[in-house]
Amino acid sequence: MLREPGIRWPARLALQARREGTGTLVHAEHHGPLRLLKTLYPEGPATAHAVLVHPPGGLVGGDRLDLEVAVGAGAHLLVTTPAATRFYRSTTLEAAQQLSARVAPGGRLEWLPQETLAYRSCKARNQVTVQLQGQLLASELLVLGLAAAGQPFDEGELLQELHIEGLWRDRGWIRAQDRALRDGPCGLAGQPVLGTLVLAQGQAWTSAEAEALLEPTRALLEAQPLRAGVTLLHGRLLLLRVLAAELEPAAALMRRVRALWRERAWGLAPCEPRIWRT
Repeated sequence: MLREPGIRWPARLALQARREGTGTLVHAEHHGPLRLLKTLYPEGPATAHAVLVHPPGGLVGGDRLDLEVAVGAGAHLLVTTPAATRFYRSTTLEAAQQLSARVAPGGRLEWLPQETLAYRSCKARNQVTVQLQGQLLASELLVLGLAAAGQPFDEGELLQELHIEGLWRDRGWIRAQDRALRDGPCGLAGQPVLGTLVLAQGQAWTSAEAEALLEPTRALLEAQPLRAGVTLLHGRLLLLRVLAAELEPAAALMRRVRALWRERAWGLAPCEPRIWRT
């Protein structure tokens, strides 16, 4: 694999999920230290759970991870990781993780990585781009700094982007010195944990289908103390935002909402990836 200027340790992984009979089969090709650890089928053969690993354990300036995912018609692929993505301190170069995904009509992709940790003084990009004709359930849980270790996010910057082509683009720089964003009531309100969960599809839901998703989600949010809200965009994208002081409560809430959406929208029982429980 050729290295581009300014990239010290590139890695690339391409996943292809296709429907074969009643099952989803996954094919992987990799270059560098980004690999498919295992494909599991805890829900039966129709849904493949792909567990990705990056053995170095984090990214420093000049590292780049490129993940390409293609989900064919009728296939259902869930992608997750056994550990957090860590963007470490960098004095010069930028670190980047980029996902490019295509979901065919009738295909389903669940992009459910563990949390992203932005260390003090990191320079990072975390970008997801999806060409969506089927269905998508995607999450991102960002933690700024390591407050418990006395390492607040008081220096550094990170670009966070989720782009569903033709439907929605959420792109913004989070810079440690941007106090209006970090502390403002229209920004992060002083909270170091930001969670995003989206459920989207190629076709709009009917009014009854949308309400069947929104009403129980809002009831769930009202029953817990975190800052969180849900909205429907363009008739075919549900968006959940969560702000929290600590990781665990935000992660738990997002998992409950994911289980609810999965059941109400897809008729699938809640099933957390096995690797989350080890």
